[in-house]
Amino acid sequence: MPDAKESRGKHVSIVVPKSIKAERIDRYLSKRPDLILSRTSLQKLIEEGLVTVNGSTVSKKHLLEGGEKVEISIPPPTPTDLVPEDIPLNIVFEDEHLVVVDKPAGMVTHPAAGNRTGTLANAMAFRFGKLAAGSAPDRPGIVHRLDRDTSGLLVVARTDRAYAALQQAIQTRTMKRTYLGIVCGHMPDESGKIDLSIGRSLRDRRKMSVTGTEARDAVTLYQLQERYRSYDLLRIILETGRTHQIRVHCSHLNHPILGDPDYGGRESWHNGLHAPERPLAKRLLKLINRQALHAHSLEFSHPITEKELSFKSELPDDFQAVVDLLNAEGR
Repeated sequence: MPDAKESRGKHVSIVVPKSIKAERIDRYLSKRPDLILSRTSLQKLIEEGLVTVNGSTVSKKHLLEGGEKVEISIPPPTPTDLVPEDIPLNIVFEDEHLVVVDKPAGMVTHPAAGNRTGTLANAMAFRFGKLAAGSAPDRPGIVHRLDRDTSGLLVVARTDRAYAALQQAIQTRTMKRTYLGIVCGHMPDESGKIDLSIGRSLRDRRKMSVTGTEARDAVTLYQLQERYRSYDLLRIILETGRTHQIRVHCSHLNHPILGDPDYGGRESWHNGLHAPERPLAKRLLKLINRQALHAHSLEFSHPITEKELSFKSELPDDFQAVVDLLNAEGR
């Protein structure tokens, strides 16, 4: 429960240095160590009219020219119904500022409609107690998320200062998030850049699409690791972090992630295979009942000590079984 001071919220006044020229207000404020607010949080405050420049509300794209008086009204924390749960976690690294977790497939990152318990956030609340405020009351410390059936590494912030710095690292693309994924078919090039905006699907609101509503820029880099008979193993780097980004980008190119039930990686793509390839496809899909996508490595500067951190996660058993079978069938 927040203490009396926290429950009242706070008001912050800042005079922008004269040296600041033509810098977006959300970018400038997110870099101030005295605020300890992520850029996303600041954008929300700006949109709600809780940030003024010389007494007037502005948009998040407002350009500061130096000398302005910026006032920020920070509301008190919203109460949360997040229930701490004693769920086993594979902790790769922890200190007083952050935690790196190796999430198993099948675990939801944070509560949402239909998944209020059993999530990584519930487990973290039990294990560590107070975490950074995060972007919402039921997402304490969650810096970035993985889809339920994507396994691998993610980082959780224990302090607001660490959260703001890690969010900034993602936005400036200095945090390197690398995945391993198996796609159906063969990519046209051994390496490439997929630069296609992603938004909510017009046909199904549960899904995302490159032609969706309110599309936001999305950039995915890939490099071929192994080429098998009808599949490619890719090393994939996220430059942005949109919902379902890798899955949507690969599916749009007609190379869905193997096993992906939402974007064509199970039945729809495999129905078009020639008869000799179908037995292998059936064997593969029996080995993995999810998308073959794994957050393999994570590299970033520690938000407080600035020490370079690097972590890797081995392939889980189901993914490894698929790779073993593909190797046995030949390249």
